[in-house]
Amino acid sequence: MNKRNRKKTPAEKAEKKRLQQKYMTIFVNGKQKRVKREPTVDGIPVDEFIRMNADPIWLMQNEMYEELHEWESNAS
Repeated sequence: MNKRNRKKTPAEKAEKKRLQQKYMTIFVNGKQKRVKREPTVDGIPVDEFIRMNADPIWLMQNEMYEELHEWESNAS
């Protein structure tokens, strides 16, 4: 007879959900690896969110000159 799996406690379920949000599973050379997920804002990567919402003053204060140049190129 096989041993039956027990049900997970609410704390174990919460921990599993937290880890799924923090890490993602990828395949490297046919093996599964757990890596951290990229940070996101409302489901959008942080870099993309900054490109969409930043103004020139904020970009200048945070020394993001490449983004500032790109922003000015698109504004013209």
